[in-house]
Amino acid sequence: MARLTLKNIGKSFGKTEVLKNISLDVEDGEFLSLVGQSGCGKSTLLRIISGLEAPSRGEILIDGQVVTEQSPKQRNIAMVFQDYALYPHMSVAENMAMPLIMSQLPLHARLPLVRHVAPSARRAKPSMATQVETVAKQLRIDHLLTRKPAQLSGGQRQRVALGRALVRNPGIFLMDEPLSNLDAKLRVEVRREISELHHSSGLTFVYVTHDQTEAMTMSDRVALMQGGEVLQVAAPNTLYTNPVSVDVARFIGSPQINILPVQSRPDGLFLGDFNLHLETIGKVSDLQLGLRPEALSFRGVAGLQLQPIKPGSIHLPFQKRMVEDLGPEILIHGCFEADPEIEIRVRAQKNTDYGKTDQFAGTHKLQVAIDPTQLLLFNAHGLRIQPTPHMAQSLGEVVT
Repeated sequence: MARLTLKNIGKSFGKTEVLKNISLDVEDGEFLSLVGQSGCGKSTLLRIISGLEAPSRGEILIDGQVVTEQSPKQRNIAMVFQDYALYPHMSVAENMAMPLIMSQLPLHARLPLVRHVAPSARRAKPSMATQVETVAKQLRIDHLLTRKPAQLSGGQRQRVALGRALVRNPGIFLMDEPLSNLDAKLRVEVRREISELHHSSGLTFVYVTHDQTEAMTMSDRVALMQGGEVLQVAAPNTLYTNPVSVDVARFIGSPQINILPVQSRPDGLFLGDFNLHLETIGKVSDLQLGLRPEALSFRGVAGLQLQPIKPGSIHLPFQKRMVEDLGPEILIHGCFEADPEIEIRVRAQKNTDYGKTDQFAGTHKLQVAIDPTQLLLFNAHGLRIQPTPHMAQSLGEVVT
């Protein structure tokens, strides 16, 4: 295990700045995911941690020791890439043993023909074989050790790539979108195996992905990146329930959060001309209101599970435009009559009566109830506004 610290890491390619003063602490044995859209700098940051890329400024520390100038080999870090990068002419066992050969044998004994006869290679062979077999059993690929990569499925190749990294017994395990080449079913399976591997190994994991589901389900903490900066670092549930900005709220959650323009006036918060009857923040200003699709529920629609009406719930007329059937739930697209230009998504759970009749036959106007405890308020610049005690009470929250 190892503790990783990044201090003011910056990276520029010519005049283009791709990383901007990133500081992070990753504790011993922690699983931290770097998540964000393509081009946000997460893979570049991972390469800097590994030593494959040099930062333009800043420091990298492992267990309190500065390693910024050290080579990848000196950092005791293992990395799994998006491309499995397996040697096609070697067996699974030979692929997994390659890091041991490169680190434990002298230069002349690493050559393909020499390492079968060199005394140092023959002495190290039993120990290497044991290490490979131990890791292969851990990953449940010990029955595949004699096969070539071409004889393996995508999931099996991914496990071999994981095993090749693990066999070195690294202090920090880096993964750069390792599941992106797998189909949906295999991604779920390997995602679970990576989580089990983290718990059983106790290693420090830094995982890069653009898939929020991977980040949210596997991580102890998630660092959400955008434009070369870290917007927020927090536990998955905190990112969902307490985002610091509109950008974080929009990225986390599926379907995406609904963002509505509202105005604070002396007599309340207004959506268009509709008074939401929520306490004003004290002065006239333009704000943004965040509503998760699951924070909304329909009234009077047969076949849907109705959420309990909470004190202070807000009821708004809703115009239905389209319905997506997702199996156990449906996603309804439409708009509030108070602001018809903003698309609204509502996620609703089915009950046993769903499908017995056409729930929406000839129905376009619906009534939506909004859970007031799940409203998120942002200022005009997209930064989160934390409710004051008076505001929290008006939202139905209990403030201690």
